[in-house]
Amino acid sequence: MIATKRVRLAAAFAVAALLSGGAAVAGTPAAASASPARHYPPVSLNRLNLQGFVVNAKYTLGRNTGNTFQQAYASGTVLGTPIAGPNVGVKFPTEDYVAVPISDTQVYITWLDPATDAIVDVFVMNLQAHTVYDYAPGSSTPESAGYITIVKWPAHGFPR
Repeated sequence: MIATKRVRLAAAFAVAALLSGGAAVAGTPAAASASPARHYPPVSLNRLNLQGFVVNAKYTLGRNTGNTFQQAYASGTVLGTPIAGPNVGVKFPTEDYVAVPISDTQVYITWLDPATDAIVDVFVMNLQAHTVYDYAPGSSTPESAGYITIVKWPAHGFPR
């Protein structure tokens, strides 16, 4: 039951993040519709292998304000390490992850406890705008937002 609630909350957060982007598109002037058609990738649930990616997430809003976490991705696992802010020195366990593309520049990532498959953390990252939206279950204010820096972008690029 708790895991189901967490999944619903994580999904609601992701939908809210996506809708806020959609609202900006809907609010563009009518003249913009005269521009050439844009290509949007098809909706998919193809998982991404983020092996080799290293991302620093610096939070400026919400629960994690003032913290920067380095996320080092392997094949199917991720390790988050606090590198700046109040959480420096805290050791987090290696977690499993699932990542799916939202668009050519955005990715939805869910971290899972390897023992229970419970959701530990959820992220929507925009690799072009360098933003991150984070939902970490476990408190009454689980949301955080900030900016990402790609520390290591493997030669294989953004995997599909």
